[in-house]
Amino acid sequence: MTADPTAGSADSGLADSGLADAAFADRVFAGLDAEQAEAVRAVTGPVCILAGAGTGKTRTITHRIAYAVHTGAAPAGRILAVTFTSRAAGEMRTRLRTLGVGGVQARTFHAAALRQLRHFAPRVLGGPMPELVENKLRLVATAAARCRVQTDRTLLRDLASEIEWAKASVIGPETYLTRAGASARTPPVAASTMAEVYAAYEEVKAGAGVLDFDDLLLVSAAAIEEHRDVADEVRARYRHFVVDEYQDVSPLQQRLLEAWLGGRHDVCVVGDANQTIYSFAGAEPGYLTGFARAHAGTTVVRLERDYRSTPEVVGLANAVVAGGDTPAGARLRLVGQRPRGPAPKFAEHDDEPAEAAAVAASAQRLVRSGVPAGEIAVLFRVNAQSEAYERAFTDAGLPYVLRGGERFFARPEVRQAMVLLRAGARTAEPDRSLVDSARDVLAAMGWSADAPPGGGGAARERWESLAALVQVAEEHAAVDPDAGLRELAAELEQRAEAQHAPAVQGVTLASLHAAKGLEWDAVFLVGLVDGTLPIQHASTDVAIAEERRLLYVGITRARVHLCLSWSLARSPGGRRSRRPSRFLDGVRGDVGGKRADSGLARRGGRKDSTGRGSERERLEGADVEVFDRLRAWRAAQASEAKVPAYVVFSDATLVAIAQARPADMPALAAVAGVGPTKLARYGADVLAILTR
Repeated sequence: MTADPTAGSADSGLADSGLADAAFADRVFAGLDAEQAEAVRAVTGPVCILAGAGTGKTRTITHRIAYAVHTGAAPAGRILAVTFTSRAAGEMRTRLRTLGVGGVQARTFHAAALRQLRHFAPRVLGGPMPELVENKLRLVATAAARCRVQTDRTLLRDLASEIEWAKASVIGPETYLTRAGASARTPPVAASTMAEVYAAYEEVKAGAGVLDFDDLLLVSAAAIEEHRDVADEVRARYRHFVVDEYQDVSPLQQRLLEAWLGGRHDVCVVGDANQTIYSFAGAEPGYLTGFARAHAGTTVVRLERDYRSTPEVVGLANAVVAGGDTPAGARLRLVGQRPRGPAPKFAEHDDEPAEAAAVAASAQRLVRSGVPAGEIAVLFRVNAQSEAYERAFTDAGLPYVLRGGERFFARPEVRQAMVLLRAGARTAEPDRSLVDSARDVLAAMGWSADAPPGGGGAARERWESLAALVQVAEEHAAVDPDAGLRELAAELEQRAEAQHAPAVQGVTLASLHAAKGLEWDAVFLVGLVDGTLPIQHASTDVAIAEERRLLYVGITRARVHLCLSWSLARSPGGRRSRRPSRFLDGVRGDVGGKRADSGLARRGGRKDSTGRGSERERLEGADVEVFDRLRAWRAAQASEAKVPAYVVFSDATLVAIAQARPADMPALAAVAGVGPTKLARYGADVLAILTR
């Protein structure tokens, strides 16, 4: 972190506080900027720290707690710091120990509630702590069966998620129907049926004498609200509270916090309304944006100096979120503190495989320039998008790590579909096309060409995975019109085998939600088209605003290098009808005063009837004759192996080969997109073409 020049005077209030340890004063304020130091000094009364991405939030929180303890404003044993992940709580405890502070409780809401409930259970429940159910699917299945609802694992997951949303929103079964309608929810079954399943779930749970994780918060809050002795003991134990990521607090978590406080105001909340991306799960950013109104005399500190990202990245983030719905009083405008860096790039591609191949090639160039593979991330809106990138990075010979989800070919619905496609090959009608045959098989699994299930959740993720398999069938049929299900099944097996390499340190592939709280030197934001970001089922202004914030979160993960890309068609040769995400309107043409790279298809020159630049114009000085020979050879290889042409080499790789004209195997291996497997399989042929 870059120190503020005025930080040397940040401890000017120490004499009044009675703090005698000057060495500690130097340590607690060293490196803090003026706003961070202001937040650290605000150790009493209600405090609201509006902390933007990359502004040193965790450092500020821990130094504030340390300062409060050392000045005597808050005894360590009377402080409860609440975070949203165990990892964040552990990091907070580690930093406090480094500052010489022990005894502070740093826990998640659920961990804090569990600890308290175990202590008070005999008093408030009449016996020992009930068993805690870690996976509620079995109970949900029993409840659904009582309501005569036929389920599979996907529907069970969505039913469980809807119950979790209702409980986080403090909505019981008796009010679910009304409240879900008012919240514009799209439940996985009819709302009336959902209410019945929810009621049955509570009955099944009570009959089994168990609690779920949401009950921890509900029962803990009720114990404090209804038992005066419990309330007195909890409030005597904890007198000072810190709540991190306050924009993600749910009504149930807020209820527990208010029970802990008991009308007191020694609470510090920290958050960023621009990073609210969990409203679908019950998060209520209004608690953050309305905190100062709810607590008279609140000290509000704004942290807007971004130490993570370059000014160019910060400028784009500000431009994107400026069109959102964050209340003016809570809106933060980041100010980049790092040296200037490269302008964010914008790239348009013909189709998704071309986009994935280009990203893999760019990542390979970054690695060769010295950026570690572990400092590169590819972020997408939905998990099904990972398949194209898993394949592209495998083809390029670049290791990757899939975060927050299963590899595409390990997903249950994909494994099941591959089994059914192999079986279907034995009974398929000989005159029926590959695409139609594949659609018939996948339709039996619930896939429909019309539209994905509304509302998101496991059912939508399943549909997206099956839709990706339909795309593979379309790509395969375009290369080999005579192919059938047998050839498609073989192609999928080949891809699955290639993408099941052992996980190693490599490029991160992750959804935008899974990337929250993380950062990398280089970030690729991919698939940025309307219908994907914002997602198709985001039909209200509130939902679309949250999708905009999701893009903002993705942008602010990048420290230096940032590329945003989209493709005009899903499959090679498909209709180029997609439009870039509306969130890029007005920002993708000019970033930080520089004209952004808007992709090969956007660069100057004449365009053909489709609006694309001619193939020759996109070769950028490469040997055109060599490129033509390589492409003809690739077509023959693809036809012989019955695979799509890009499986052999992508257009981007052929262009790179035609530009570099490598003379031997090591030089060919250095070309982006030529991995070890492809080098061994095709290297001799390619070198023969180049020397012809």
